[in-house]
Order: sequence, then structure tokens, then C-alpha cells
Amino acid sequence: MSRALFSRNEDLKRLRDEGYFVQVVGGFLVMREVPYVNAEKQVKTGTLISSLTMAGDQTRRPDTHVMHFDGDFPCDSNGSPIQQISHQSGNFDLGHGLRAKHSFSSKPNGGYTDYFHKMTTYAAILSGPAVVLKSDSTPRIFRTPEAEEDSVFNYTETASDRVGIGALTERLRSETVAIIGGGGTGGYILDLVAKTPVREIRVFDDDEFLQHNAFRSPGAASIEELREAPKKVDYLKSIYSRMHRRIVTHAVALDATNLHLLDGVTFAFVSMDAGEEKRQVIEKLEETGVSFIDVGMGLELENGSLGGILRVTTSTPEKRDHVHEGRISYVGGGEKDIYSSNIQVADLNALNGALAVIKWKKLRGFYRDLEGEHHCTYTTDGNMLLNGDTK
Repeated sequence: MSRALFSRNEDLKRLRDEGYFVQVVGGFLVMREVPYVNAEKQVKTGTLISSLTMAGDQTRRPDTHVMHFDGDFPCDSNGSPIQQISHQSGNFDLGHGLRAKHSFSSKPNGGYTDYFHKMTTYAAILSGPAVVLKSDSTPRIFRTPEAEEDSVFNYTETASDRVGIGALTERLRSETVAIIGGGGTGGYILDLVAKTPVREIRVFDDDEFLQHNAFRSPGAASIEELREAPKKVDYLKSIYSRMHRRIVTHAVALDATNLHLLDGVTFAFVSMDAGEEKRQVIEKLEETGVSFIDVGMGLELENGSLGGILRVTTSTPEKRDHVHEGRISYVGGGEKDIYSSNIQVADLNALNGALAVIKWKKLRGFYRDLEGEHHCTYTTDGNMLLNGDTK
């Protein structure tokens, strides 16, 4: 993908054509082996790192003039710091293996026109003093990376890196996530997980995608798609594979005969109907040491309005006792439970899915989790959110 970006964008292509050692890493444009002078008047090389603003596979005008730098603070040929570009110093973990010690600020009149303009301007500021001390110093080394980044996305993910949370997002990269049940809540879980760099997403559901599903699932199905009555997993993959390359679908209902399809999973979201098959799935996940989150919803129609409770129950190898003490039911609801009749509650499906994904990210250190709850409920009446079964 990175190689294609350089061929399709004149500013990126020009950087390589003119000999700069540049590559796209995550949502950053990186220029390596840029010469500069340190405080001891020694010529060193460092790395310039810029956020990258994209529209699909096309670069846009840089949205910030700030640049990160991995190296000592650059100096003039006399060893005095180049203060006019000073911005911030520290230890910046940008994710994707990129780190920086400084950020610079140098804004020309009118801003930078493109990434060639931005990268070469900073390269010139840093390398100018180096040339004074060592005449053959140049950032134009005419070398390209031996290997380009292999991404799970069909286009560069810039949302995390541009706001400085790329290192947090990296914590999700090694996951193989199973979503068991592609109904309303499962569809919203997929919507959110597909926007993370997990290495693989497996989706399980044997149902067809019918009219009532369209009104409680993410996106907007066309009448032509509904006429085809596709499998839920096939419909969902047709949408989310536009973004995430590694979505594997199984149009089956998991039971004792096919639980091997969960082998290799590192995390699972369980959004399937109650029953013996659900018990078998959970037993399989526990046997293989996989953490999982089970979601559920109970709704009642009384006095002309709906009320109910959403549930998010987490199970990890360190804490599973609550699961076996009634937190997860393997039998259907009572006669007042009308959720199973496919009532249209897209907002509650979305909330249930979002709460589950937030908890998964807590487990992986993306979000702060001081309480460590393993059971959470949301009651519609009063907007009451309760935590239980803390670590």
C-alpha cells in the first residue's frame, strides 16, 4: 500500500525521485537519515516524522506545520540550538515503532502547499549547518526502504496518529477477534472493531439478512440487497472489507461440531441467542484461555413504552467465577421479553456494542480501567449505569 501511495501522489513521488529516504509508516510520513549538527558540533543523522492527511489514497494539504524529530536537538554550525524551530521536547511514543525526542514548529507564509514542501523545508533547516561542517552531508541519499509496511487496512489509517494515540492503537494489532453472532449488536461490534488494526476478524452467523435486520444494523441496506436475502456475514463483509482486509466470515451456527473454528482466536465477543450452543461456545473459550465479552438485552413493553436493561459481562482467565454464578443465562427470556421478536432498537444495539468494545479496549490498556469491572448494566429508565464483579 505504501509503495502505491508514492506512485499516485506527486508530492510523495517527488520526494523519492529527488533522493530523500521517505516512507509511510502508519499515519505518518517519515524521512530518515537527515543530517544535523548536535551541541558538540558533530554531524549526526536523525528522522523527521510528519502526520499525514489523506483523502483515500490521495494526499491533502498538510493540516499542521508541526514536525516531530528523533535525534538530538539540532544546532547551527557553532553548536548553538536552532531556537526558531523549537516547540516541545520529551519522549514521544508515536506508535508503529516510531519515537521522537522533539517537535518543531516552522510555518512559512501561507503554510505548506504539500508534503514535498513541508519535508524538504525542515530537511534544509537541519542539514544546512551540517553541510558547513561536512560538505558531503545531504538528506538526498537515493535509497528506499527494503520493505513496505503491511497493513490490514485498504487505505492509510490516519485517525489515531494525527492525534497522538498511535501507540495505544498498536496494542490491538496482534488480536484475532471473533464476533459470534452478526445480528444488531454484533453488527455494531464489527463496525467498531473493523476500525482497529487487529490482524483478523472472524464473524459467525448462519442467518439471512432480512428486512427487519436492516432497521437494527449499522449502515443502510438497499432494497436490491434485501431482495437477494444474503447471509448476514456476507452482507457485513461486503461493507467492512472495504476498509479492513482481514475479515473472515463463517455462515454457520457454532455448536459442538465446529468449535474448532475458534482455534487461534485471542478475544471473542459473544452476541448469540441463549441456548445449549452458547454454553458450548463459552466452555470452548474458557478451555482455550480466551477472554471474552458476552452481551445481552432484555426489553419489556409496559404502559405504552419500552424499558429494559443492557448487559456487558466480561470473562478473563483471571476472573470467571461470576460467569458461573448466573451472570450469563443459557435460557431465553420470559413471555414479556420481546427482544427476540426483532423489535427495532438500533440505538440500544449500538450502545450495547459500544460498551462491549470499550471494555475490550480497557482490557488491552487502550482506555484507563481503575475499577476493573467484569459486569456492567445499563437501565434505560434513569440512564443508570452500574458496575459489578470488580477485579
